[in-house]
Amino acid sequence: MVASAGGGLNLMAFSLQVLNGRWFMAFSSFLIMSVSGASYMFSLYSREIKSVLGYDQSTLNFLSFFKDLGSNIGILSGLINEITPPWVILAIGGVLNFFGYLMIWLAVTRKIAKPQVWNMCLYIFIGANSHCSTNTGVVVTCVKNFPGVRGVVLGILTGYLGLSAAIITQFYYAFYGNDTKSLILLMAWLPSATAFVFLPVIRNHKGLQQPNDSKVFYKFLYMTLVLAGFLMIVIILQKCFRFTQSEYYVSATLMILLIILPLAAVIMEEYRIWKIKQEQINGGDPPKPLKITTEKPKEENFTAHVAQAEKKKSHEQVSCCRSIFSPPNRGEDYTILQAIFSIDMLVLFLATVCGIGGNLTVVNNLSQIGISLGYPSHSILTFVSLMAIWIYLGKVVQGVVSEFLVTKLKLPRPLMITAIYLLSSVGHLLIAFNAPNGLYAASIIVGFCFGANWPILSSIVSELFGLKHFSTLYNIGTMASPLGSYLLSVRVAGHLYDKEGMKQMAALGLKRKPGEELNCNGGECYKLAFFIITAVAMFGALVSVILVLRTRSFYRSDIYRKFREEDRAAETQMAVANGD
Repeated sequence: MVASAGGGLNLMAFSLQVLNGRWFMAFSSFLIMSVSGASYMFSLYSREIKSVLGYDQSTLNFLSFFKDLGSNIGILSGLINEITPPWVILAIGGVLNFFGYLMIWLAVTRKIAKPQVWNMCLYIFIGANSHCSTNTGVVVTCVKNFPGVRGVVLGILTGYLGLSAAIITQFYYAFYGNDTKSLILLMAWLPSATAFVFLPVIRNHKGLQQPNDSKVFYKFLYMTLVLAGFLMIVIILQKCFRFTQSEYYVSATLMILLIILPLAAVIMEEYRIWKIKQEQINGGDPPKPLKITTEKPKEENFTAHVAQAEKKKSHEQVSCCRSIFSPPNRGEDYTILQAIFSIDMLVLFLATVCGIGGNLTVVNNLSQIGISLGYPSHSILTFVSLMAIWIYLGKVVQGVVSEFLVTKLKLPRPLMITAIYLLSSVGHLLIAFNAPNGLYAASIIVGFCFGANWPILSSIVSELFGLKHFSTLYNIGTMASPLGSYLLSVRVAGHLYDKEGMKQMAALGLKRKPGEELNCNGGECYKLAFFIITAVAMFGALVSVILVLRTRSFYRSDIYRKFREEDRAAETQMAVANGD
């Protein structure tokens, strides 16, 4: 199409436009995120670690805590991303991922001497911490490039992250058959290789935001829904029938085609932009673009502009310590300390600790929960694979629903957090009561709620505290996850599981040998733990109501106004640019 308009040179120019554009950057971000969810796959390889290294459940949960700690302690990643281009933090993430999971693979395959527990904690911390670097480099860059549709952007990006467990599992079946240990090796090299391939593409774009950006992202959304549906069908078929290696190759090939399908939408959008540019060159009327900026629109009145500059200068002269407790209005750019010490951040942090901790307990211990409740092993593998689909659906559905609530109904986005934590309590109760086939429903509910929590948290942080320091504040918000995981997964679920397991061994007149795997069977293994987790989740929902009440007036306003220029300002800008 482009070649016929102007020969090979035009095709070359169009190709460069595609590769250098915002849309190919978004597509590349999807590919990176689609293989970056190794932290969601702990249940698949934790049984190998437990059996080979002889851990009890408390030790295994302690290891999962360091996995959660590594995947959420990203303040350093945020600070590095504040002062360097995104490719730097992506390169760091690729190196950390490869080293961490390679060492775990060497330990599980006994290619190195049996490591101490603290060594394994360090390895999994390093491997998981790479996800902070990847998420910071990709998510923060995309939000800054598309600030006006951040809810949908975050939903799609984190949706791909949720699907990544199922995607990596399909690659694993195609490459390695059914060798669980090789799954860890795949997690070491695949995400790192993908990140390094797309390093030059992920960067901040300064330019013009087109009015139909949301339409393009909804096209991406529909394509991810097709991918998720395909993966669900394949997983169910693999549960019902025994696939041959060639059939795994076919399913993996079809999956790859669906993963790269958004590239078609990228090319179509870039071609539309190309035609608009050609019309401008040939004397057509220029469009009215919307300028991407994190600054307020310029004041039309020069006096008001001077007054604003004087006010800003006066504010900068205030000492750092005093300005911490004198933050700007919600939606303006907070400093890092202003955001950390704000009541909004403290309330959001406490609610997240209470709500996300229980969800992580289910995600990290799903295999052990299934075994203790007597589910067959093939059903447990299906739980883990399908949970990736539910996590994805939670991420993308909240992106659409919460954006509708905010932009159309003017409801506070934290209201979604309240609903999520109340819904997750239902899933926790199904496990606590050991309802017949309840784990099927619980894995759906908890997976959906776990997935929905992250993009909502990121959207709230960006909306309340601004985008200037979003890369750091985004990672501060996620620190609530490992704290909740430690309190509820390690100190509550793991401790009570081992206590019940020791009681069962004593009832049988057995004594646990050093280094022997400790198991627990029956509904009592997790019953009390999930009653406690349910109560904590409901308390988190109550705490989130405080944030809903505090921010209701803010969300009634046009929170995206400063990312748009009025039509008259756009016309003035274009007139000045054209020398009129």
